[in-house]
Amino acid sequence: MASNPDFSLSLSLLFAAAVVLQWLLRVWLVSRQVRHVAAHRAAVPAAFAQHISLAAHQKAADYTLAKAKVSLIDMTLSAAVLLCWTLLGGLDALNLWLFDLLGAGMWQQLALLGGFALISALIELPLSLYQTFKLEQRFGFNQMTLKLWLGDLAKSTLVGTLVGLPIAALILWLMGSTGSWWWLWAWASWTGFNLLLMWIFPSFIAPLFNKFEPLADESLKARVTTLMQRCGFAAKGLFVMDGSRRSAHANAYFTGFGSSKRVVFFDTLLKQLSPEEVEAVLAHELGHFKHKHILRRMLMMFGVSLLGFALLGWLSQQLWFYSGLGVTPMLTESFTLSSQNNAMALLLFMLAVPVFAFFITPLMSAMSRRDEFEADAYAMQQADGGQLASALLKLYEDNASTLTPDPWYVSFYYSHPPAVDRLARMPAPSGSW
Repeated sequence: MASNPDFSLSLSLLFAAAVVLQWLLRVWLVSRQVRHVAAHRAAVPAAFAQHISLAAHQKAADYTLAKAKVSLIDMTLSAAVLLCWTLLGGLDALNLWLFDLLGAGMWQQLALLGGFALISALIELPLSLYQTFKLEQRFGFNQMTLKLWLGDLAKSTLVGTLVGLPIAALILWLMGSTGSWWWLWAWASWTGFNLLLMWIFPSFIAPLFNKFEPLADESLKARVTTLMQRCGFAAKGLFVMDGSRRSAHANAYFTGFGSSKRVVFFDTLLKQLSPEEVEAVLAHELGHFKHKHILRRMLMMFGVSLLGFALLGWLSQQLWFYSGLGVTPMLTESFTLSSQNNAMALLLFMLAVPVFAFFITPLMSAMSRRDEFEADAYAMQQADGGQLASALLKLYEDNASTLTPDPWYVSFYYSHPPAVDRLARMPAPSGSW
């Protein structure tokens, strides 16, 4: 199998152009967001003047601007590191070093995946520390101690290793042992593995990081149970999570799969919202199940992953795929691709695909915002719409979410509609919007 130099060069140029274009687009969007939020910092929008104080509005603006500055550093660092891993030969050098150290075989390939993950994590570590202990601390959201942060890091690394290595080893074995249709077996294994994780996560993984106590408020429990029965939803239990150990941000979510589904409230959420508001927020989440948003997203994820594995199955056999992304592929004596490239093919694919997939982000965001509007509409049928509006106002304020985002930034990134659009469809707690 001979490499086509023209294909290799074309891929290199296309990839470099996509990385630069992605970076420029992201910088432009963040710059628009910064200018728009800063320009509206001085006054609360008229629609919210009776409900949000100027101090809270300005805190949200300052928090948004601070996060934007960090994101500019993050996206620039990410683009530079990506080019270093690929076109500048970082992955190739790591692969050859591990090959000299360990020789050919499964252990060398797993070491390549592990080494890449470790180096990437170390590069991201300083910014993660800054975000937690400087940015979040500055705005009063961080509740973590350094000891807790290090404990979380150690546990997440251990869980990631215990969970990630077996599935990586299985996929690498399938790539080398099951012929040209390996990608179909790999996809089936990956899908089953993800379903298993969804089932075991609530009972075995999440408790490693947080405490989950049964909801003790009998009045709220009765209200929530009645709502779920009315909506035809069954859950294994209602739990309160000690989110306040780590952050002042509030949330509620469903987790689990099948009979393991459970409803989880952050303790911060229960402190901030009234029982009627909690019911309305839960009704919104139930709306996602009623409209099968979760199921649709899951099926879409599995469908896209099937296409991805099929594409990887083809690309992994093309010499220009490796050389075009800065890697010298290993060849057998007959000049065909060696199975020792399997881990490299996985890494190159995981690095390259998100660069091109980034440009469909607005489509995915628009679909998500549509789902949020549908869930809001369902919540207003099952609970008090005014209470939902009141809850959202409190959450926007307590989480320091800006009320004046840039429209282009919203269109590209926002998975939830901005406050003014959501609340315009709801009855106000008092007065009118």
